Amino acid sequence: MGAVDKMPGKDAAADSAPLDEIDRRIIAELTRDGRMSVTQVAENVHISRAHAYSRISRLTSDGVLTRFTALVDPIKAGLKSSAYVTLKLKQDSWRELRDQLGAIPEVHHIALVGGDFDVILLVRAVDNIDLRRVIFDQLQTMPGVLDTQTFLVFEDVDTR
Repeated sequence: MGAVDKMPGKDAAADSAPLDEIDRRIIAELTRDGRMSVTQVAENVHISRAHAYSRISRLTSDGVLTRFTALVDPIKAGLKSSAYVTLKLKQDSWRELRDQLGAIPEVHHIALVGGDFDVILLVRAVDNIDLRRVIFDQLQTMPGVLDTQTFLVFEDVDTR
């Protein structure tokens, strides 16, 4: 997005039209199945194909729909060990660490949070030995990481 497209300090949500019930239903359909055709979305939401297409295009250009992706079963994909890892960071180290954390293939989600720790990561690895390597050799050795805490995942439950 160019500098003329967005004013400094302006909330990105303010740039897009408010969502109505049709938008919410389209989002729900695509969340359930991101590969659903525009024709099928239109049928499920009870609108014309052209209307569904224009709504999806607007939701995409407004940044409401950010990408279409596949959900992968981690166990079937060979990632048999998962953990949520919390990080306590040195003051002002988030911006530089964010890109480093994102470059680690085993890190599947990163969230900056408030509370007793600063960041929570979802780490998926082939086994516990690999998980240990990621935590001890990569995460704990990063400059700016003061402390980590690991919570093993025993079972994933998809709620969508």
